[in-house]
Amino acid sequence: MNDTPSHPLVLFMPSGKRGRFPVGTSVLDAARQLGVYVESVCGGRATCGRCQVSVQEGHFAKHGISSAQDHLSPFGPKEERYDRVRGLPEGRRLSCSTQILGDLVIDVPQDTVVNAQVVRKAADERVFERNPAVRMCYVEVEEPDMHKPLGDLDRLLEALKRDWQFERLDIDVHLLPKVQKILRQGEWKVTAAVHHDRAADSARVIALYPGLKNEAYGIACDIGSTTIAMHLSSLLSGRTVASAGTSNPQIRFGEDLMSRVSYVMMNPDGREAMTAAVRDALNSLIDKVCEQGGVSRTDILDSVFVGNPIMHHLFLGIDPTELGGAPFALAVSGAVELKSSDIGLLMNEGTRTYVLPCIAGHVGADAAAAALSEGPHRQDEMMLLVDIGTNAEIVLGNAARVVAASSPTGPAFEGAEISAGQRAAPGAIERVRIDPVSLEPRFRIIGAEQWSDEPGFAEASTATGITGICGSAIIEVVAEMFLAGIISEDGVIDGALAARSPRILQNGRTFSYLLHDGEPRITVTQNDIRAIQLAKAALYAGVKLLMDKQGVDHVDRIGLAGAFGTFIDPKYAMVLGLIPDCDLEKVKAVGNAAGTGARMCLLNRDYRREIEDTVRRIEKIETALEPKFQEHFVAAMALPNKVDHFPQLSRVVTLPERKQSADATADGGARRRRRSRESGGAVPEV
Repeated sequence: MNDTPSHPLVLFMPSGKRGRFPVGTSVLDAARQLGVYVESVCGGRATCGRCQVSVQEGHFAKHGISSAQDHLSPFGPKEERYDRVRGLPEGRRLSCSTQILGDLVIDVPQDTVVNAQVVRKAADERVFERNPAVRMCYVEVEEPDMHKPLGDLDRLLEALKRDWQFERLDIDVHLLPKVQKILRQGEWKVTAAVHHDRAADSARVIALYPGLKNEAYGIACDIGSTTIAMHLSSLLSGRTVASAGTSNPQIRFGEDLMSRVSYVMMNPDGREAMTAAVRDALNSLIDKVCEQGGVSRTDILDSVFVGNPIMHHLFLGIDPTELGGAPFALAVSGAVELKSSDIGLLMNEGTRTYVLPCIAGHVGADAAAAALSEGPHRQDEMMLLVDIGTNAEIVLGNAARVVAASSPTGPAFEGAEISAGQRAAPGAIERVRIDPVSLEPRFRIIGAEQWSDEPGFAEASTATGITGICGSAIIEVVAEMFLAGIISEDGVIDGALAARSPRILQNGRTFSYLLHDGEPRITVTQNDIRAIQLAKAALYAGVKLLMDKQGVDHVDRIGLAGAFGTFIDPKYAMVLGLIPDCDLEKVKAVGNAAGTGARMCLLNRDYRREIEDTVRRIEKIETALEPKFQEHFVAAMALPNKVDHFPQLSRVVTLPERKQSADATADGGARRRRRSRESGGAVPEV
């Protein structure tokens, strides 16, 4: 483009893309030439209102631009008509009907909701630049002419090519019998939903509506082994209009992943039963989000799914048996694209489904989505991303290199294998503090605001009772017992403290800590502490292997993903030795990062290409094959660690002096091998 006064400089924000254009170029055309996504359904007829922009006025020295409202053409008849009929917010212009007259800084409002549903429950606060795989394209088709014997469908495709520049265009077979009726119903004015995911592929008409259709939706879904979370988003505005979750019904076939694989192996129809169960649950969730958002199922035109490898396979109807043992071979690791109806999902007949790629046999599409969301591959800092579940998925890296692994933590953090453990539910203890002098505890339960030593707690807890300990409290109580000197560095409860506090109870050769003396009586036993040590040591050993691969002795930033990561206190996770030493200001819960990554891929097809490329470059580490895993594991059994120092943590927490109990095997258990139900690898159990 020429650098002359007849070619003003235009900068689009927030993308930062800029270019020079001839005077008289429409703002919408300029945006499209630069690859800036500005939505337009009506094809520049100023009827849909989707292409609104605003001008930032002033002198922008950094960019060398003086921008003003009069550098745009005045309001024309089309904009005046739209403003009169539907209303145009102050300062907004329709980019399809506005011409460039001078230098401009144009703001493309990413959070604009034009004729969209009311947001009932946002997935999160993040807003993404939109470039969905499905576009709504309004066209006016030539009517039949006896002198031009071109079919109705052919004239429709010609109109789409003419107005929307689709060079290669196909149409779904299910629409062929409907085209003529829809064209006449719309008086030759129709809106086509065009799916065009990959630039090299031909575009395809997947839905057709009479007249102007000014909305379309998509769903983004994270299929977890315990819960399923779904978000319904507008493909045009980008806003999430409804969110819902449900328990994964596959739990009835097995609580953990490997027990589900075993069910498939032991039952001839096991795979079919679990696939049907999860698809039925997804259809029920689709109903739920549609009802919440006031949306018709048939208006959902695109969908994105993520899940761990076993959930991924069962969702797609693939036998997961090969994932049950080494070498943990995936049936398919790359992205999967198909028609939603082919896998029994009931939406529009033309709706497409995109499933993110898996990283490795036990690092799935959910970990890939979390990596996309948090972007270790986009930053210079060394970032650790951990999704803590029965099988922890770990990603470590920066822009130079990313490595990933899974580690067999087992179900202890979710309450299983813990004497008073339970899932997070009303009545479960979720926070714990222990006085280091008196050894008296205080705690909070889910469903009550007060701590147990505060007025009103007894009344507040009456409705739910005090039922057990959930995952976040399990971490806190063990860490607090360590900080209070109740347990030693090697995790043994100090029985000598029984003379000092009635909270220390003897159980044969071992001791336990009385957390709640009520009904039920809640104690933390030596076996509970061992279960937590085994789980946290497995995770930390996996992290250390990745740090070895990266050649680093510390990480700059840590993201704790998933529901469990959202509720644990980073300080106590570090005291326990669950995660490595790091500035606590840079340890953050990142929520359902997998769901966020799925939503990114739903709203912008460029993110699909980004994660496909990133996954190809991620180096996969199989912890079961690494000789140093055992060494790291043994060191990580100590609190917080036998060999690693925690200088950042020591700045905010006074850690006990390092000392080893004289009775390091006080639980009376012989050293033996325990096979992880999650990865098929073996970790030592003390």
